[in-house]
Amino acid sequence: MSLRKQTPSDFLKQIIGRPVVVKLNSGVDYRGVLACLDGYMNIAIEQTEEYVNGQLKNKYGDAFLRGNNVLYISTQKRKA
Repeated sequence: MSLRKQTPSDFLKQIIGRPVVVKLNSGVDYRGVLACLDGYMNIAIEQTEEYVNGQLKNKYGDAFLRGNNVLYISTQKRKA
């Protein structure tokens, strides 16, 4: 059984349009639908929710996160 290796770029292309969690260097989490991103990891998110210390602080329609502030991006399960 062989597994196809996936590059980070492949992963990012696959998750456009899906729910994601973006954690910033400051510790703040943004959750929403990934709209697009560029080579600098600048990220545009729709239906954005801002979480500080695990608690919902704000809701935004669209948000733009500057790439140099991003610690990581991961997929999240869709809300039931």
